[in-house]
Amino acid sequence: MTTLSIIKGDATSPQAKGPKVVAHVCNDSGGWGKGFVLAVSRRWPEPERDFRAWHRQRAANDFGLGAVRLVQVAPELWVANMVGQRGTRTGSNGPPIRYEAVERCLTTLAEHAVRLGASVHLPRIGCGLAGGKWPRIEPIIVRTLCARGVATTVYDHD
Repeated sequence: MTTLSIIKGDATSPQAKGPKVVAHVCNDSGGWGKGFVLAVSRRWPEPERDFRAWHRQRAANDFGLGAVRLVQVAPELWVANMVGQRGTRTGSNGPPIRYEAVERCLTTLAEHAVRLGASVHLPRIGCGLAGGKWPRIEPIIVRTLCARGVATTVYDHD
């Protein structure tokens, strides 16, 4: 079991040596244009391109709540697009965050990280536009990533 580190900084500039995965939560409606994805797109064009193609071809692939796609953006660096929110707006079913989908995503991400020997770097996923609560997200991160021995860092941006 590794501990979860929370530091000040930018999750798109991971502070670690060796293979790294920058992970974030996406919606299931194909929208990409607000929140952390803007920082991702400023740094690398590939994750947005891959997400849009993945969504466009969803009838023939695994796109949907709980799905994860790793997009390599540098020799030892990947971005994990994780579908963990239903749509983009709070409605009668509450905020867009789907905790069960986030848990499935992080479980899959842990398998990828272990296989790659990678650390995981993320903002406080699901707690911005998705409307999630950190006291619910943090234990999911601990039991899916940290419990598997994956070094995990959460970045609080100023």
